[in-house]
Parts: sequence; C-alpha cells; structure tokens
Amino acid sequence: MSDIYKDLKQLGGATIQPQSPEKAELERVQNPQADVSYNVRFTAPEFTSLCPMTGQPDFAHLVIDYVPGQWLVESKSLKLYLTSFRNHGAFHEDCTISIARRLTEFLEPQWLRIGGYWYPRGGIPIDVFWQTGAMPEGVWIPDQGVPPYRGRG
Repeated sequence: MSDIYKDLKQLGGATIQPQSPEKAELERVQNPQADVSYNVRFTAPEFTSLCPMTGQPDFAHLVIDYVPGQWLVESKSLKLYLTSFRNHGAFHEDCTISIARRLTEFLEPQWLRIGGYWYPRGGIPIDVFWQTGAMPEGVWIPDQGVPPYRGRG
C-alpha cells in the first residue's frame, strides 16, 4: 500500500491556530477501507464561536456523523478548523451549516449529518440539524446521544 499519509502537513508537528474558518486548512487521506460502508463520528462538546452582533461567546455540542467514500478527514485538521470558529462571528445556524457544507464538499462522503446543540443565550437553546440525504441502509448509525434541552446534562 502506498503511503496515504505522506501529504499531510499538520499532523505530527506544531501548528498555529487558524484565525478564521476561511484560513483553516482541512486535510484528508484516502480511505483504506473504502470497500466497506461504515460510520465515523466526531463529537465536539466544547465548540465555541462568537455572536456576530455582540461579540459574546456562544457554545455548542457538535456531533458530526459521516459515511466516508474515498476520503477520510484528518482529525487534527478538523480540530483546528473547528477551533478557528472561536474568533468567528456568525449565528448558530450559519456556523453549523457552514461546517457541514465544507466537510461535504471537501470529503464527498456517501452521507453526512451534523447536529449542532447550542447552549442557551437569552434563555433559548437553538439546535440545528442537517444531513445530505437519507441514511444509508446497512450502516449502524446510532442516535447522537444529546438529550433534549434540560441543562444539556
């Protein structure tokens, strides 16, 4: 097998936190198990962005599920991409859908869904959900495991 990791730039070395999602570099590797349909889950329980109007921090618990095609996202690059939202002002809906669309365009997965479970501001939690289409048959995709809002615990 060829070295599918040879082109990675961020893994295994010091990296600088990207200052915006636009400047964050996602990296991918060939899926060595592309002949099998399976689910990959990333959970980011401490996702942070900024309110575009007040500059106050917003917090979410993100759950990203995807059934890879030919590509896997390299997890360090995904962490840096998600961290880049800490200085980014956007509404909850924009952050959640922007992440999903960028991953979908970059990875071309068989299927992808995101659950953005945002903590309340002004007493109202906002949950944002999106997926590329129907869940694929024959792939175990568990519930995202985040309870309806009751203190998010």
